[in-house]
Amino acid sequence: MMRTHGLLLILILFFSIACSRNATTPPEQGAEPIANESLAFDISAVNQQPQQWLATYTSNGKTAKFRIELGATKDSGDKIQQMSFGKGKFLREPGSEPEGFLIDLGKVLEATKVPKRVQKSDSLQFEYVILGRSQSRSREDSFADSPAGDWTVTKIFLGDDEGEVFFNFNPVVKKAEFSIKDSGYGNFVIAELSKVL
Repeated sequence: MMRTHGLLLILILFFSIACSRNATTPPEQGAEPIANESLAFDISAVNQQPQQWLATYTSNGKTAKFRIELGATKDSGDKIQQMSFGKGKFLREPGSEPEGFLIDLGKVLEATKVPKRVQKSDSLQFEYVILGRSQSRSREDSFADSPAGDWTVTKIFLGDDEGEVFFNFNPVVKKAEFSIKDSGYGNFVIAELSKVL
């Protein structure tokens, strides 16, 4: 009986130490998404008009780099559900090592394959809609108007609406993320992004 209690105490102590290590060890940059269905990366401003950022993501010592450009928007005119629409593009950045980013993003978007060979392009056009400006983030990783925050929430449309992905960004903390819209879009979004990464 004493041996059983002693063994139980050792196991409890072991698991307590393991849990406390996980709680206090900061994740490697890029290894931990902001939310379960999002992948976070760093952004730094390049241009103001049009808005352009250099995006970077490091995984296993390799850094993916690309630029994101958002053109001017036009309001929908709907006073009840106010949205703004615009066009943008992803731009290829020399020296990018995209493998880790594409694999990690593929997991988030529930893609079933990451293309190994793609025809590279200097840019990838898309359309986007702004779903919310000056958004704050809750502990549950949802966005809200009140209190006001520094996040802008958008949705990107790739191809002829063949792929959709949420793109949320916060220039104050220099962070952005891609979030899943629907798992059915995963393979297409990854294949398209592979062209410019």
